[in-house]
Amino acid sequence: MPRCTEEWKSMDYRFNWKSPVVPRIFFLAVSILAFGYFMFDRGSFIVALTFLAITAFQIKQLIDMVDQSNRDIASFLDAVRFDDLTASFKTNSKDPYVQRFHDELNDALTRLRNTRQEKDSEYLFYKNIVMHVGIGLVIFNEDNGKIEIFNSAARKLLKVTKTDTVEDLKEVDANLVYVFQRLKTGGNELVRLKIGEDIIQLSIYAIELTMRGTNMKLISLQNIQSELEEKEMEAWQNLVRVLTHEIMNSVTPISSLAGTMEDEIRDHVNAPENKPLQKEQLADIHLSLQTISKRSENLIQFVKEFRSLTHIPKPKLQSFLVCTLLDEIAMLHKKELNEKNIKLTIELDPPDLTILADRGLIEQVLINLVKNAAQAFEEQDEKSILIRGYFNEKTRPVIAVKDNGTGIDPEALEKIFIPFFTTKKTGSGIGLSLSRQIMRQHQGTLTVKSTVGEGTEFFMRF
Repeated sequence: MPRCTEEWKSMDYRFNWKSPVVPRIFFLAVSILAFGYFMFDRGSFIVALTFLAITAFQIKQLIDMVDQSNRDIASFLDAVRFDDLTASFKTNSKDPYVQRFHDELNDALTRLRNTRQEKDSEYLFYKNIVMHVGIGLVIFNEDNGKIEIFNSAARKLLKVTKTDTVEDLKEVDANLVYVFQRLKTGGNELVRLKIGEDIIQLSIYAIELTMRGTNMKLISLQNIQSELEEKEMEAWQNLVRVLTHEIMNSVTPISSLAGTMEDEIRDHVNAPENKPLQKEQLADIHLSLQTISKRSENLIQFVKEFRSLTHIPKPKLQSFLVCTLLDEIAMLHKKELNEKNIKLTIELDPPDLTILADRGLIEQVLINLVKNAAQAFEEQDEKSILIRGYFNEKTRPVIAVKDNGTGIDPEALEKIFIPFFTTKKTGSGIGLSLSRQIMRQHQGTLTVKSTVGEGTEFFMRF
């Protein structure tokens, strides 16, 4: 196209003597002069009228020539405007400039046609990919709910054949439509559906798009039922393993001591005559009973902690400043941290960071994280805990608790959120599991990253 532009620019400064316009202007000038000559000098009105007619005819021909060029340009613009790229321009004119003009118009239309064909081919290519990809995809107009794309995987998941609008999916599940309409960019949610005799667990993810000024939403659907069942079974196995370990640790000594006392007393009960227990024997029985009592109390406490995992209160959401909460956390742990020579730092960006959550439950999570961080140090000179509040790349509020302690072994890192699993000698293994459940009830997450010898950082994402 730049080449054409340069050629047309050069044409603006060169006069074409071979153009058919030149003889027309010449004959027009001659006709006007002849009309004046015979009209005013000779007084021959008939001849003058003849040349006047010839003049009018020449003017009409010149106007038609100019109009033809204008019509060609208008036709070209209409072809572009209405996507009618099949048009072509032909001329019988011998003027090379007119021929070149038509050739350039035809060349422009050919280029546009080729570009359009390439775009159509790309569109069909990507549409075929979208229609046959293994993940369910639904694209609809946010303003009127009209479905633009509903691929094969989505139809198979939801077991529908024809849908024109999102509202039509209410026949599958009304809550599903509500989730589609409510989710914003980056939002995701798990939805449990019963379709026919099947139970499926859908993971739904949304992205908002703008196409040609129209607000569109892309929804991806994945059935994660089998994955959840595998994870659920794995979680139950881990839980049973930990429960068995804890219960056996308490029940085994209780059973052993009870058997020892039974043997000790049986001899006296079965003796033919009264045989009093010696003081040393009574001391052994007393010690055994104390041990049984202590282990029973520990077992009862263990059961209470287990019950707490299944009785988390529903969050009462309210909006509050993170800075006030973190100040209270710092004050609450001030004495303990000072005694252990641990420096606590708080960073907020922005300073007025606000979250919508249950303040009491979030405080419970932070207390647990700070307590864990304070117990993560060995003998080292500089001990520090950093609490940060900020927005991540998805503009979601995040509170991070970081320490420069010993870190967590990679093998243990995978298990720290399992109930009753602990790396501490005196830990119950309940705190982190409970904290993660609290964050899940807030539609958020609790994750961790750690490097042995460098430290650990927990992330509360809301």
